Amino acid sequence: MPEGPIAFASVASIYRYPVKGLTPERLNVAELTTGGYFPGDRLFAVENGPSGFVAEEPVFQPKIKFLMLMRNERLAALEARYDDATSTLIIRHEGTEVARGDLSTEEGRAAIELFFLRYARYELRGAPKVLAAPEGFRFVDTTEGYVSLINLASCQALEEMTGKPVDPLRFRANLYLAGMEPWEEMDLVGHTIEIGEQVRLKITESIVRCAATNVDPVTAVRDLDIPGTLMRRLGHNHCGIFAEVVAGGVIADGDAVRLRL
Repeated sequence: MPEGPIAFASVASIYRYPVKGLTPERLNVAELTTGGYFPGDRLFAVENGPSGFVAEEPVFQPKIKFLMLMRNERLAALEARYDDATSTLIIRHEGTEVARGDLSTEEGRAAIELFFLRYARYELRGAPKVLAAPEGFRFVDTTEGYVSLINLASCQALEEMTGKPVDPLRFRANLYLAGMEPWEEMDLVGHTIEIGEQVRLKITESIVRCAATNVDPVTAVRDLDIPGTLMRRLGHNHCGIFAEVVAGGVIADGDAVRLRL
C-alpha cells in the first residue's frame, strides 16, 4: 500500500469568469481561501429583467434570471476583460471596444447596461441591470458551486462521440485537469484531493450540463448537443465536478493533483 496521497493528474489551466456569462480569463496562479469561492469568479451578473435579487439579503437565483449562454449565445461573440485594480469592465466586439465602465460606480454600471440594452434587445425581459455580488456571495449556478473542475480526457471522449472538436471552455470551469482517464472525475465525488503544496478540495458533486455547452465559445454558434450526446451515449448528462475548499493556498499551472487516501 503506497504511503501518502497518490498523484493522478495535473492542473493544465486555470480560469475565472468575473461576469456571469461573459469571457473566461486565464490565470497562471490563484489563491484559494478555505470555505471560499474561487477568487474573482462570478463577481457580477447582468440581470435580464427583475430577478428578485436583494444585495442586502442575497439568496441563490436560477441562471435563467440573468443574461447567460444557455439562452443568449451571442454573449460568446463578446470579448470582456475585468480589471480588479480599477473595477473596470471593458467589452470588445469584433476587435472594437463597444463598452467600458467602472462597475463600482453608478455611471460605470449604466454604461454597461446601455450596451446590453442595445446588444441583447430582442432577448430581454426587462431592463438589463449590472448586479454586484456582496461579500460571501457569488452568482454561481448551484449552491454547491464553489470551485468547478473539468477532466480534459472527458472532453476528448466527447469529441470522439460527436465527431467534432469540443473546446473545453464550453464547460466554463475554474480548473482543467490533465492526465486522467475519461470520466474518472465521477469517481472523485466524496473524496478529497490535494493540489500543489497546500490546497485541499472536497469533491461534492458532479455537474449537470445544460444547453450553454452547445455554444462554441469562439464562434458563438450553437453547433453541438452536449447534454443530449451525454444522455444518449452514457445515460446521464453530467460532465465535470464541483468542490469545496477545505484548505486554502496558492495553486499554479502544472501543479500535481493527488488523491488523499
